[in-house]
Amino acid sequence: MPSIALKAESAAPVAGANTMASKPKPCCVCKEEKAQRDDCMLFSKSNDPTSDCKPIIDQYKTCMAGFGFQI
Repeated sequence: MPSIALKAESAAPVAGANTMASKPKPCCVCKEEKAQRDDCMLFSKSNDPTSDCKPIIDQYKTCMAGFGFQI
């Protein structure tokens, strides 16, 4: 009987690892959109860079949502 419990315990982390491996890390996706967003926010001459860069920010959010990340 202990060997059955051992198999069940060892199967659970493997399934969790597969789930984590299938979803990329947030830092590894949408790099181009993130760079454009950062450049716009940092170098905007506007008093309100958030409103000035809204289309680029929305593009980045859409890209991240495509990978399952909510911002």
